[in-house]
Amino acid sequence: MADAIITLRASGTQLHCKEEHRSLLDALESHKICVEYQCREGYCGSCRTRLLKGEVCYAAAPLAFIEEGEILPCCCTAKGDIEIEM
Repeated sequence: MADAIITLRASGTQLHCKEEHRSLLDALESHKICVEYQCREGYCGSCRTRLLKGEVCYAAAPLAFIEEGEILPCCCTAKGDIEIEM
């Protein structure tokens, strides 16, 4: 994952997601954004949120059910700039 900008729709906050962040969840936590999660592996779906713009990728397909337009920040990374519903 290259450096990217994460925009949080609710507040308009823009965060820098750096290459050293292993996941989108790691990037959010590094900016003190509280995200509910249980597993960090894509099993439980607790961190599920909507991807409004951009793309993400997964190292392995998550096991938790996600609908079209939803992502699991615990196990995905941004492919460029993204906007999420937070």
